[in-house]
Parts: sequence; C-alpha cells; structure tokens
Amino acid sequence: MAVMTYAQAGCLALRQEMERDQRVWALGEDVGPDGGVAGQYLGLRERFGPGRIVDTPISESMIMAAAIGSSLLGMRPVAELRYADFALCAADEIINQAAKARYMLGGQVQVPIVIRQPMGMRWGMAAQHSQSLENLWVGTPGLVVVATATPADNHGLLKAAIRADDPVVFLEHKELWLETGEVDEGAGPLAIGQAAVRRSGADITLVSWSSTANACVAAAAQLAGEGIDAEVIDLRTLWPWDRDTVFASVRRTGRVLVAHESTRVGGFGGEVLAEIAEALFGQLKAPPRRLGSPRIPVPYSKPLEDLCRVGPDRIAAAAAALCRGGAAPGMPELAPG
Repeated sequence: MAVMTYAQAGCLALRQEMERDQRVWALGEDVGPDGGVAGQYLGLRERFGPGRIVDTPISESMIMAAAIGSSLLGMRPVAELRYADFALCAADEIINQAAKARYMLGGQVQVPIVIRQPMGMRWGMAAQHSQSLENLWVGTPGLVVVATATPADNHGLLKAAIRADDPVVFLEHKELWLETGEVDEGAGPLAIGQAAVRRSGADITLVSWSSTANACVAAAAQLAGEGIDAEVIDLRTLWPWDRDTVFASVRRTGRVLVAHESTRVGGFGGEVLAEIAEALFGQLKAPPRRLGSPRIPVPYSKPLEDLCRVGPDRIAAAAAALCRGGAAPGMPELAPG
C-alpha cells in the first residue's frame, strides 16, 4: 500500500480513469498548470494535454453547460467547481438540466458527469466558502451524491463516480486535502451506495460522512475510555444511502446519533433519523439524536467558527448522554432556528 494525501488519491484516480478511458476529460478553473486549489489535478495537464485537462474562465454555469453538452455526446467529463458554494452559480445547469435530462428524454440519453465540489469549513474561509450543501443535492431527484472521508475512499469512489452513467455530485472536504492514509494504487472502483463500518461497537451507533465521520472515529476512542462501545458508520454515499448497514447496526445497539457539519435544521441527518424511527421505533432504547451546525452563516472569526463545528468532544458528550439516559447536549444556539 502507498501512503498519500486525500488530494493525491483523487488525482491518482482521475489519472487512472483517463488512461483507461479516452472519453474522460476534466474542466474547471486553474486545473491546468496550477493543478487545482489543492493539487488534485497536479501533473495531469502535462500527461494528457490541454485538450483533456481544460482551464476555463471563472464561470461555473459555463463549466456545467459545457460538461452537460459533452456528456450528451458520449463523453465522460469531470467538472471542477472549485468550492461547493460556487456550485450555486450553476444550480440551473445541475438541477434543471443534468439531473433531469435522462428522465425528460425517456432514457434516450445519459448524463455521466462528475461534479467535484470541495465542501466545508477550512480555517476562516467565512460564509461564502465554508458551506456544506449536501441536503440540497440529496433533495434533487436524478443526482447521485458521494461524500468521502479517507484517501482510500476518495480514490475508489472517484473511480466509481467517473464510471457511473448518472450525474454524481462528488463532495470532497477541504480540510481533508492534506490528510494522509494508505491507498491501494491498483484498487478498482468502490461500490456506490455502500457504507463503511469504521469501528464496530455494541452500545450506540454513530452515523456520519465526510470529515465528521473521522470526528466520530475520534469520539468513539474517547467513549471507549468511558466504557462505552460505539459503532461508527461512514455513509460515504448520501444518495443512495446504505439503509441495510445502518438499520442492522441500530437493531443491535438500540441507540443512534447522526452527526454532520451542515446545518442541523434541514440537514440530511433529519432524513436518516426519520427513516430509522419509521423502521425501528419499537427497538430503540433512547430517542434518536442528531448534531449539526447552527443555522447561521459560517463566521470568519476562528472562535466563532469553532462554535459551528461538530467535533469529537461534542459527539462524545452527546453519545455518552444518550447511553446514560440523560439529556443529550446539542450545539450552541447562536441564532433562532
């Protein structure tokens, strides 16, 4: 196994897919000589040339429109949108065109696009560069939504996304770019829609994705010191999501906490808990709970930004309270809603 960063793992996956399939190409701002904001395209322009690694003007709607047109003609584009926040500039192309073209045309066309969206908070990038918008994309029929937490998953799931025949919103957390981990360079694509059990446990199920899944693993280590055995499930794919793995875990533990970085209000955690409650209500030992960020713009100030974070300490405190039968502490309320 090679050890590499999360960004390098994504770059490797794209290079391997471009070598395997001549139809794969990438476009976006600064993906050429600069290699992307985190080096996730580094060296690909030199390897494949400007015809397959295409630098574009600052226009997310144009990037998506070009990618959609290309996919309808049989190509497999990877569209880099720089930050997840900027994808909102291309919302019409993503939501009204890419997500619906296959359905609207009776299955006569496919739209095999990967829409890479670096997401989440990263050390004071403030309200327009720190959002986690997965709930928007999960709520859009026609889109597959992937959110990776480790270098190995970034490698295997980007391969899977490129080979998928439907548009895939591929969420990569900005704070993970420099995280390192083992990657099997010869591994093939991972299965979309299959969660990973990051840690087995018997007392409570922690469900999460992206960087917060790593925070749950750290929280589980803290809980072990308190005699609480937590199971951690990293969904990895938010749509379709792996109900079988989550339900099987909750049936065994009887307790569940969902944690994510996006806002608690309207967040995808509410949907996960609703389905768990509908299916397993009589088997729960405690009310299901969720942790998410307050419903406020993410502040630039680091102390205030930290209040929005769902880190290991908060996850461990909420999980311990659930296991002990007390009220689970939530996130600080910074604003109504």
